[in-house]
Amino acid sequence: MAFLTVLSLGSLEPGVLKQFLDTGEIAGMKVGSEVLLMLAVLILIPMIMAFLSVTLKASANRWTNIIVGIFYTAFQLVDLGEISTVGTVYAYAVLLELSKVIAPALIVWIAWKSKQKA
Repeated sequence: MAFLTVLSLGSLEPGVLKQFLDTGEIAGMKVGSEVLLMLAVLILIPMIMAFLSVTLKASANRWTNIIVGIFYTAFQLVDLGEISTVGTVYAYAVLLELSKVIAPALIVWIAWKSKQKA
């Protein structure tokens, strides 16, 4: 999953875009419609959660944030662990991966600590 970071900002690194154009791969992974679909889903989840936060009742919103936040945090933790396998570790990539772990974890913590309103 660390290829998602490489796919976004990593494509600006020298040689990455040329490698992708020549081989169709980034970080050793073939970039096809399945990878792009997964990337689209990962981008859409936060937007859908923002929409649900203003449309769901408080209790449903709280539990949705907890459940999706736990899943998203776990997924991003795996991604953070994989970032060291792509070769050179860049500071921007570590910063982005850490923020993608911390933000949903904070959302889960705040939702868990918030008082449930009837």
